[in-house]
Amino acid sequence: PIVAAAAITRNPVRQALVSMTGTFWDTVVVCAMTGLVLVSSVLRDPVGLNKLTAAALTKGAFAQIPTIGPLVLTVGLLTFVFSTILGWSYYGERATEYLLGKRAILPYRLFWVAAVYIGSTTSLTLVWDLADTMNALMAIPNLVALVLLSKVIVSETKTFLWDGGLELEATEEVRTAVKKYRKIKEKSG
Repeated sequence: PIVAAAAITRNPVRQALVSMTGTFWDTVVVCAMTGLVLVSSVLRDPVGLNKLTAAALTKGAFAQIPTIGPLVLTVGLLTFVFSTILGWSYYGERATEYLLGKRAILPYRLFWVAAVYIGSTTSLTLVWDLADTMNALMAIPNLVALVLLSKVIVSETKTFLWDGGLELEATEEVRTAVKKYRKIKEKSG
């Protein structure tokens, strides 16, 4: 949502619909394809692959794809790792700037570089446990905001999709919310 909010668009619903496709491709398509590779590999050699850890199972599964399997896994991992580091860095930077002001950006960046290093050299179990905990903690305010803004979301979506709003500007309620946000931003920054 932070990246989508940075987009310059005539209507926030249009941007929200575009942003939702990213989740679809990442979660449904990429994860389903990875799952199919893993399941088909386990079915092919159930004894050898069933006893492996998740990382070793993935490596072994892609190794069974002739010629390009290991390359696909390597390129996929590098792409997803790099984009994840950049994406979460941006999210954290924007949140830090919003909460603490522009002066906090440099300390945040230094913290982020240290966190990336520590995360890449620490126990995988600890990293996953910490990531799961932090994601759960971030979900709480997002879910509360989603519930509180649900009427606005439904209204804007109805206007955009069914009331001829595809070519209309955002409703007055959204314009008012944007003005309030800009005033808060000016006071804090």
